[in-house]
Amino acid sequence: MPLYLSRFSYTPETWGRLVTSPEDRRIAAQAYIESVGGRLHGFWYAFGTHDGYNLWEAPDNVSMAAVALAISGGGALSSFETTVLMSVEETMEALRKAGEIKYRPPGS
Repeated sequence: MPLYLSRFSYTPETWGRLVTSPEDRRIAAQAYIESVGGRLHGFWYAFGTHDGYNLWEAPDNVSMAAVALAISGGGALSSFETTVLMSVEETMEALRKAGEIKYRPPGS
């Protein structure tokens, strides 16, 4: 199954609710991805541009998109970005296929 890396940031209101009532959000994240047949591999908080990161496994892009849309639509986040991760083997295959494409730069 494909792997996905998500970066998220909470709204100030969400941080306020978590300070008042601390909650392990891994449990919720795990339930969301499992509902589409996937698996949560990791959940981390961080300093910096994003408040946290998740590593997910999902059956396909549509399933992961459904989870991302449900989470984003909930209003607790100010940002949520997901990147599809490719294995080295997939990248090697893409490189071989790219070598077969007869690319022509614009204007040439």
